[in-house]
Amino acid sequence: MFKKILLISFAFLLVSYIAFAVVFMNPTTDTDKECTHMTVEIACNSENVYLNEAQVLSYLKNANVNPVGKNLSEIRVDSIEKALKKNKLIKKARVYKTIDGSVKVEVFQRSPVLRIMSDQGNYYVDNEGEVMPVPANFAAYVPLATGSITEEYAKTQLFEFAIFLHKDKFWNSQIEQIYVHSNKDIELIPRVGNHHIILGKIEEYKENLDKLKLFYEKGLNKVGWNRYSTINLKFKDQVVCTKKQ
Repeated sequence: MFKKILLISFAFLLVSYIAFAVVFMNPTTDTDKECTHMTVEIACNSENVYLNEAQVLSYLKNANVNPVGKNLSEIRVDSIEKALKKNKLIKKARVYKTIDGSVKVEVFQRSPVLRIMSDQGNYYVDNEGEVMPVPANFAAYVPLATGSITEEYAKTQLFEFAIFLHKDKFWNSQIEQIYVHSNKDIELIPRVGNHHIILGKIEEYKENLDKLKLFYEKGLNKVGWNRYSTINLKFKDQVVCTKKQ
């Protein structure tokens, strides 16, 4: 009997807690109350700030989902989230009504890792391999890839290469530009050193960059970084250099 009473008491407390949580997390609002304001929060790092509150508000207005001026009962937060996710600059969005009757929007930007400029398009590739447009008045500190580049190639092999560069402190600061020849040979332009690097096929980038880094440490640090015009890594176990004329 005592055990049965405990079970009933526990069940009652559990139901009460769930009811309280539902009310607390989803506060009821006056259905006739008008939404008078909306706050926008942009989640981003300090290096890549390209969205602001005014742009998000303008986008919502153009998409005809701005909640300001509408009754709270008419506002569909899921519709606002879906509209925001259609913007290719936005990775995800969270929208909810607050306890004071306003609407809060949290926007998470995409993070570019590679800039593409080719005859087939001008765009960024983000850290998830997705294409994103170039924001106005913004330039990310990422490698620039030019030459013979399709979108599929950019999202797969170039993306993998860009992620490798992004995660490696040395190469992230050293490689400035990637040029893709029509035969898919890769040529690199470094930030330090007045030379071009013939990397070869992109599939061999790890092995060839290891070879180049060793050559930097054992060779260029002794003879100077501007002695050669070209450093060719295409040959197995060799670094072939062309001296400046």
